[in-house]
Amino acid sequence: QVQLVESGGGLVQPGGSLRLSCAASGFTFSRHAMNWYRQAPGKQRESVATISSRGDTNYADSVKGRFTISRDNAKNTLYLQMNSLKPEDTAVYYCYRRTMIGNGDWGQGTQVTVSS
Repeated sequence: QVQLVESGGGLVQPGGSLRLSCAASGFTFSRHAMNWYRQAPGKQRESVATISSRGDTNYADSVKGRFTISRDNAKNTLYLQMNSLKPEDTAVYYCYRRTMIGNGDWGQGTQVTVSS
Protein backbone atom coordinates (compact mmCIF):
# COMPACT_ATOMS: atom_id res chain seq x y z
CA GLN A 1 0.00 0.00 0.00
CA VAL A 2 1.35 3.40 -1.01
CA GLN A 3 2.06 5.70 1.90
CA LEU A 4 3.29 9.29 1.87
CA VAL A 5 3.79 10.92 5.25
CA GLU A 6 4.70 14.60 5.45
CA SER A 7 6.38 16.23 8.41
CA GLY A 8 8.18 19.44 9.30
CA GLY A 9 5.39 21.98 9.09
CA GLY A 10 4.76 24.58 11.74
CA LEU A 11 4.58 28.27 12.59
CA VAL A 12 7.41 30.53 11.43
CA GLN A 13 7.98 34.27 11.15
CA PRO A 14 8.30 36.00 7.78
CA GLY A 15 11.82 35.56 6.50
CA GLY A 16 12.23 32.28 8.35
CA SER A 17 12.91 28.79 7.05
CA LEU A 18 11.39 25.33 7.25
CA ARG A 19 12.30 21.96 5.79
CA LEU A 20 9.46 19.62 4.93
CA SER A 21 9.98 15.88 4.58
CA CYS A 22 7.89 13.21 2.91
CA ALA A 23 8.56 9.60 3.86
CA ALA A 24 7.48 7.27 1.05
CA SER A 25 6.75 3.56 1.13
CA GLY A 26 4.84 0.90 -0.79
CA PHE A 27 6.36 1.61 -4.19
CA THR A 28 9.68 1.98 -5.99
CA PHE A 29 10.38 5.56 -4.96
CA SER A 30 13.36 6.06 -7.28
CA ARG A 31 11.23 5.39 -10.38
CA HIS A 32 8.70 8.15 -9.75
CA ALA A 33 8.60 11.86 -10.32
CA MET A 34 7.34 13.67 -7.22
CA ASN A 35 5.69 17.00 -6.47
CA TRP A 36 5.05 19.30 -3.59
CA TYR A 37 1.62 20.91 -3.79
CA ARG A 38 0.05 23.46 -1.50
CA GLN A 39 -3.47 24.68 -0.84
CA ALA A 40 -4.36 27.90 0.94
CA PRO A 41 -7.88 28.51 2.32
CA GLY A 42 -10.30 29.41 -0.47
CA LYS A 43 -7.75 28.72 -3.20
CA GLN A 44 -7.07 25.89 -5.62
CA ARG A 45 -4.37 23.37 -4.90
CA GLU A 46 -1.24 24.26 -6.84
CA SER A 47 2.05 22.59 -7.61
CA VAL A 48 4.97 24.52 -6.14
CA ALA A 49 7.81 22.20 -7.11
CA THR A 50 8.46 19.02 -9.04
CA ILE A 51 11.41 16.66 -9.31
CA SER A 52 11.95 13.92 -11.87
CA SER A 53 13.34 10.47 -11.18
CA ARG A 54 16.58 11.78 -12.67
CA GLY A 55 16.62 14.75 -10.30
CA ASP A 56 15.60 17.54 -12.67
CA THR A 57 13.60 20.23 -10.88
CA ASN A 58 10.99 22.86 -11.69
CA TYR A 59 9.35 25.52 -9.54
CA ALA A 60 6.35 27.78 -9.55
CA ASP A 61 7.33 31.39 -10.18
CA SER A 62 6.07 32.36 -6.73
CA VAL A 63 8.68 30.21 -4.96
CA LYS A 64 11.56 30.23 -7.44
CA GLY A 65 14.82 31.14 -5.77
CA ARG A 66 13.41 30.53 -2.28
CA PHE A 67 12.38 26.85 -2.26
CA THR A 68 14.46 23.81 -3.15
CA ILE A 69 13.02 20.36 -3.83
CA SER A 70 15.30 17.36 -3.43
CA ARG A 71 15.15 13.62 -2.93
CA ASP A 72 17.16 10.92 -1.21
CA ASN A 73 16.35 7.69 -3.01
CA ALA A 74 18.33 5.61 -0.52
CA LYS A 75 16.01 6.87 2.24
CA ASN A 76 12.82 6.97 0.14
CA THR A 77 12.37 10.57 1.22
CA LEU A 78 11.36 13.76 -0.55
CA TYR A 79 12.30 17.18 0.84
CA LEU A 80 11.25 20.78 0.41
CA GLN A 81 13.61 23.38 1.82
CA MET A 82 11.73 26.66 2.21
CA ASN A 83 13.69 29.87 2.83
CA SER A 84 12.70 33.53 3.01
CA LEU A 85 9.16 32.54 3.84
CA LYS A 86 6.33 35.00 3.22
CA PRO A 87 2.82 35.18 4.69
CA GLU A 88 1.42 34.17 1.30
CA ASP A 89 3.25 30.84 1.64
CA THR A 90 0.78 29.89 4.37
CA ALA A 91 -0.97 26.71 3.24
CA VAL A 92 -1.28 22.99 3.74
CA TYR A 93 1.60 21.36 1.90
CA TYR A 94 1.13 17.95 0.27
CA CYS A 95 3.51 15.35 -1.08
CA TYR A 96 2.35 13.79 -4.38
CA ARG A 97 3.43 10.70 -6.26
CA ARG A 98 3.16 11.06 -10.02
CA THR A 99 2.28 7.94 -12.01
CA MET A 100 2.27 7.01 -15.69
CA ILE A 101 -1.10 5.25 -15.47
CA GLY A 102 -4.09 6.61 -13.60
CA ASN A 103 -4.07 9.17 -10.82
CA GLY A 104 -1.20 9.69 -8.44
CA ASP A 105 -1.17 9.50 -4.66
CA TRP A 106 -1.32 12.13 -1.93
CA GLY A 107 0.03 12.47 1.54
CA GLN A 108 -2.12 13.75 4.38
CA GLY A 109 -0.61 17.23 4.29
CA THR A 110 1.28 19.35 6.79
CA GLN A 111 0.33 22.88 7.84
CA VAL A 112 2.76 25.74 7.24
CA THR A 113 1.85 29.08 8.78
CA VAL A 114 3.97 32.17 8.17
CA SER A 115 3.01 34.98 10.52
CA SER A 116 4.52 37.53 12.85
